[in-house]
Amino acid sequence: MERKTKVHAEDDRQELVITREFDLPVDLLFKAYTEAELLSQWMGTKVVKLENKPHGGWAFETADSNGNVVFRANGTIHEFIPDQKITRTFKMEDAPFDVQLEFLDFESLTNDTSKLTMHIVFRSVALRDQLLQMPFAAGINMAHNRLQDIVSTN
Repeated sequence: MERKTKVHAEDDRQELVITREFDLPVDLLFKAYTEAELLSQWMGTKVVKLENKPHGGWAFETADSNGNVVFRANGTIHEFIPDQKITRTFKMEDAPFDVQLEFLDFESLTNDTSKLTMHIVFRSVALRDQLLQMPFAAGINMAHNRLQDIVSTN
């Protein structure tokens, strides 16, 4: 099955470009990234903090079935333009990855479709390549598939 979320990584570049077209109006796609309840559903994680404004912070955590936290990530929102753009940092806690800079651009294609472009900048090519060694592309594709399903039915 072809992945709808595309991950583009050029050789010797310390960045990724991720694109996905959704069968959702741009305002609903943006809400999926900015409303804690929707975000927690499609990402399968707990939204600990989500301050959608410049200089706002965010934090997510995921626990196993015994309640042990197995994943934590956080960052700062630098730019927030409703239905258009979020610029933020992303840091996984207790992981060998340095902080990333993420540019999320939301584009209306038609009244019922939209496109998300994520431009992620890493500190080094090696750190970017380390992330790509993991099942990152499959994971983000699965998460975006859930986003499409959950937001379409809400």
